[in-house]
Formats: sequence, structure tokens, C-alpha cells
Amino acid sequence: MKRLSAWCLAAALSSALALPAQAGQPCREEPLTPGEVVKSMDLARKTFEALEASGARVALVARAGQDLSKYGLRYSHMGIVVRDHPAGRWTVMHELNACGTASSELYNEGIGNFFLSDLYHYEAGIVVPGPETQERLARLMATRSPRRMHEPHYNMLSYVYSTRYQNSNQWLLELLAAASAAPGQVETRLEAQAWLKQAGYDPVTVEIPAAVRLGARMFRANVAFDDHPFDRRMAGHIDTVTADALVRFVQRRDAQAKVVVVQ
Repeated sequence: MKRLSAWCLAAALSSALALPAQAGQPCREEPLTPGEVVKSMDLARKTFEALEASGARVALVARAGQDLSKYGLRYSHMGIVVRDHPAGRWTVMHELNACGTASSELYNEGIGNFFLSDLYHYEAGIVVPGPETQERLARLMATRSPRRMHEPHYNMLSYVYSTRYQNSNQWLLELLAAASAAPGQVETRLEAQAWLKQAGYDPVTVEIPAAVRLGARMFRANVAFDDHPFDRRMAGHIDTVTADALVRFVQRRDAQAKVVVVQ
């Protein structure tokens, strides 16, 4: 624990100076306040302790960067966290949107950096898959699959069954599809989405009125709707990928999966 605490003090002075990348959150110009840094690092410490106590090698970790309660959602963003056994480190890999743009990149970060963000609610959700799923994910993370499944054209509300754009949770969902399918069955995003359809993946439908869609499209570079089916879009039904849906997906397919809430 001391290693993480020492890192927190150093990171608070440097990383908190700017927020260069977000997971679909509005851009924030001002740095995090000292109080926000302390609360973020405290959440990181508790998450680290929960991961250590779980005995897991691979897990999923979610954070709440926005208030999505009006859509019935708790978490806004999720990444996959892998333990380096010899060193005892946990590294989070996740997709982030470059602030103010429609592009994204994959990042490998420590748990502290993952939570050193403009959080709405200081809570983490940890999904610990069963041993077999963990083994599959660990093997996959050691390959080029995470990069192959990444689409840099970012859309916060990307359609679940389109490859035109991708949001951060969609990247992780498609990576889970590659890990869940038979070896060699899923190597591309198209194959991942075909597998998800066959598996009966149930996306979350977010209800967004036309006026809100127009405003978002005009003023937010990272929001688009042209990948959604026309009839669904015109009715305001936006079928996208959310962190909460990812949690349900893992629980439905893996009876041994456990969910831990950290506050």
C-alpha cells in the first residue's frame, strides 16, 4: 500500500495539471482541485486493495465520470486491468477520447491514473470473471487483439453493431467477444459483432430527443448518430454500449463472475 500512496503524492503534482483525454466526458479546462485529487487517489487505493484481495489475475474496472442516472446508468467508463505477477503491479488498458476531438487511443495506465480524472461519483465497480474467463482474457491481452479491435474514430454514442465508430466501452465489449469465442473465430470487429448477435447481446437503448441529438452533433466533436439505423435514430432510440451493460453481459455468460463495489 505504501508504494501506491507515495505514487499518489507525486502524481497529484503532475498529472492533475491537465486532463488531456476523456471517455466521452465534456472537456474540462481547469486542473483538478487538491480535494478532488485526494478523493481520486483514495478511491484508487481502495480499488487496489480490493483487487489484491480478490486473488484475480484479470478483472474489469469501471468509474463514474458523468451523471447518467437519468438513463438508468451508474458507470460511464470501463477498462480491463491485468496483474503483473512478479512485480505485483496492476495495469489498466482502456480506450480514451482525445479531448475536443473525434479520435481515440488505447492507454496503459496504473490504477492511480485511471481514477485521476474528473469523476462525478467516487465509486468503482470491479468485475472479477471466473478463472477460465480470466485465463482467456490474459492470453488475449498478450496478443495484438486489443489493437486490432480498436477503431480510432470515436463516437460517445456509437451504434453497437456498426464498425464506423467506436466508444470506449464498445472496444472492451468486442475484446470480450474475442476472448469468449472459439480460438480464431473472432479476429476483427465485424466478427466480434457477429458473435455478439449470435450470443444475444442486449444493448442499452438511450432515449435522446431530436433537439438534443441536433445540439450534441453541432457542438460536440465526439458525438455522431449517422451510424445508427435510420428508423431507430428518428424515433430517438440510440442503441449503444455502456459500462453497466458490460457488467450484465459478463454476469450472464460467466456464472463464476463476481462484482465488487468500492466506495
